Amino acid sequence: MNIINYPQPEDYAEILQRPAKSIDEIKPIIMHIINDVRIKGDSAIRDFNLKFDGVNLKNIAVSDEEFNEAEALISRPLKEAINRAIDNIAKFHASQKVQMEVVETAPGVKCWQKEVPIEKVGLYIPGGTAPLFSTVLMLSVPAKIAGCQEIVLCTPPNNEGRIHPAILYAAQKAGTTQVYKVGGAQAIAAMAYGTETIPQVFKIFGPGNQYVTAAKQLLSNEIAIDMPAGPSEVCVVADNSADSEFIAADLLSQSEHGIDSQAILITDSKDLIVKVNKIVDQQLAVLPRRETATEALKSSKLILVENMDKALELANFYASEHLIINTVNCDDLAEKVVNAGSVFIGKYSPESAGDYASGTNHVLPTYGFARNFSGVSLNSFMKKITYQKLSAEGIRNIGPAIELMAEAEELFAHKNAVTVRLKFLEAGNE
Repeated sequence: MNIINYPQPEDYAEILQRPAKSIDEIKPIIMHIINDVRIKGDSAIRDFNLKFDGVNLKNIAVSDEEFNEAEALISRPLKEAINRAIDNIAKFHASQKVQMEVVETAPGVKCWQKEVPIEKVGLYIPGGTAPLFSTVLMLSVPAKIAGCQEIVLCTPPNNEGRIHPAILYAAQKAGTTQVYKVGGAQAIAAMAYGTETIPQVFKIFGPGNQYVTAAKQLLSNEIAIDMPAGPSEVCVVADNSADSEFIAADLLSQSEHGIDSQAILITDSKDLIVKVNKIVDQQLAVLPRRETATEALKSSKLILVENMDKALELANFYASEHLIINTVNCDDLAEKVVNAGSVFIGKYSPESAGDYASGTNHVLPTYGFARNFSGVSLNSFMKKITYQKLSAEGIRNIGPAIELMAEAEELFAHKNAVTVRLKFLEAGNE
């Protein structure tokens, strides 16, 4: 890992540079896929399944028999773990329901909001190097709690035309209504436009490779998406009280996601950097996904700063997807966080907790988008409709102000919509 000593603020952008991300090179490929799916529908999906996944599928919808098979293939301990995670995720997201109040902004003028679920949502679940059934839970559970009528899930099949049983079990238990065997940019296009088999949805969620990310980005002017995305990342802020084995494990847990993942340690302890650097190599040697992690570590950093205030300054500048604070005064430092997707406080809070079973959502803004985006929550699956109701007293009260403002903007029809009502009331009508 790269070691950097005492960076200055003017150097932050350069030293915290993320792996390069650009869709320019693959944009023509993605646009071809999107247009093919839009025009040819299921026929294009089958062609792309054969081309990219090596399987010729007649039926792309997962059948009841396949769901039953999947449940039989999952061990009881894993089922119990998944069910426990569902319970925790459901508790946390259900707590986010808000009771809207009617506010009387002026006498006779009442305003309020109503939350309603997005009727149809699409979930994308990667199925390549790792079957991310945990992401099924993170998306399906809040969608179900929100009350979405259709929860459509797309995930790539293997070369036998099957979906990993853990993904199917999680989908069934978490409330997904339909599952389809299609991956990549073609899955995003299918959910955006609809095909003969796959229904069109109103918002798309979920992580994916650069092709999936690019397809979401290119279609975002036609359909809502959860958030901009980039490679996954973790930033660890630690002092000399931190256990170096814990820190090394946290860095590697992120690095095994993909070759473009990034792991950052920021500390005021030289000794901790030396120890962590050594232990990362030791843990890496026995890691099954060590080739992936090794590549990711090439763009990862061990950064020495003067004190913890500097560490938080740097962490807030980086705006990481995951931020672990492993220090003596971790609670105090956590209060100073302004840019992060999800924060893990204390030595017993690894990022893995949020990834699986603590209850918080692991679909989070990456690539610095934590500066202006939130992670997925119950609200992500809801929309708010505003209401207002004016009585005769209300239009009398604020009507003259509306007339003046509309006239000042030279929108005289706007003014007249109020004027006719005021005249009606002045004539003694109610």
